[in-house]
Amino acid sequence: MKIIVFGKDGQLGKAFRGLFDGILSASSLDDLIVAYVGRAECDLSDAAAITQILESFQPDLIINASAYTAVDKAETEVDLAYTVNARAPEVMAQFAAQYGATFLHYSTDYVFDGSKCGSYVEDDLRNPLGIYGKSKAAGEEAIAKAFEKSTSGQYAIFRTSWVYGDGGNFIRTILRLAKDREELKIIHDQHGVPTSADWLARVSLSLVLSNQHKLNKFPSGTYHAVPDGETTWHGLACLAVQSALDAGVALKASPSTIKPILAVQYPLPAPRPMNSRMQTFKLKSALTKQLADGYSSYNDATDASVFPAWDVMVQEYVAKLAAEGLI
Repeated sequence: MKIIVFGKDGQLGKAFRGLFDGILSASSLDDLIVAYVGRAECDLSDAAAITQILESFQPDLIINASAYTAVDKAETEVDLAYTVNARAPEVMAQFAAQYGATFLHYSTDYVFDGSKCGSYVEDDLRNPLGIYGKSKAAGEEAIAKAFEKSTSGQYAIFRTSWVYGDGGNFIRTILRLAKDREELKIIHDQHGVPTSADWLARVSLSLVLSNQHKLNKFPSGTYHAVPDGETTWHGLACLAVQSALDAGVALKASPSTIKPILAVQYPLPAPRPMNSRMQTFKLKSALTKQLADGYSSYNDATDASVFPAWDVMVQEYVAKLAAEGLI
């Protein structure tokens, strides 16, 4: 089987590389070939270049971990945001639909306006507030359209939120600031779910790969993929700082000196959804049904650890950063 991963230099791309490196080192899988594509290998604004790479490699599984994620810059770099977030995945989806490949794509809570009181489900109306969210919503629509008449290919769009991993992210920014400042002011009225890139890669493979590393069949569509629980940016900052202190890291700030503020007190060029909570029942049900239908899973989807609580993973992430001297 041939797998290609676009976006190798991002947090999710790095997570997939680590995952596949582990699989290949633990198994003698001569028929598993994985290729990684980053900016140096392909300009995602060049549709012809994307097509050339896909036609040359002929992948069975296409993983698009790439994205334009500069939320505020997107307000002025509109064309680039749409090119990377909508046109590039459309080209990949069209190839997958034509050649019967499996396509994985990653979207965002920003496709919603955040006005819902409870957790969003996959069929809730998309109503993005800014260019970033609008470009991601356009990508979702383009992928679904590409597969409308496909009889052999399949796709999954994983909507997620507040991703952190190997790279720049909110948690690492907070810990850097906490080393230099005694007091921080963090928004406490925006709600969502912090999501580990490593976990997101693993749960993705739970849907598409068997424990023999063969492709599973699954219902094409959109799936919400976040850990259990919810918090605010303020709650996440407090936990990150406390976890670093517990790991023996010297910080000037502490949870008690992280002051909650309203989003309106911290204006930004692009609007953010106030509510980013997402229900994951659809993905959990799909994983459970696969096992009932006789498919095996890359992970044991019946194990509660497949959807752990967000705070446990954040604590583990910060402890690892501390152990590696990255705080």
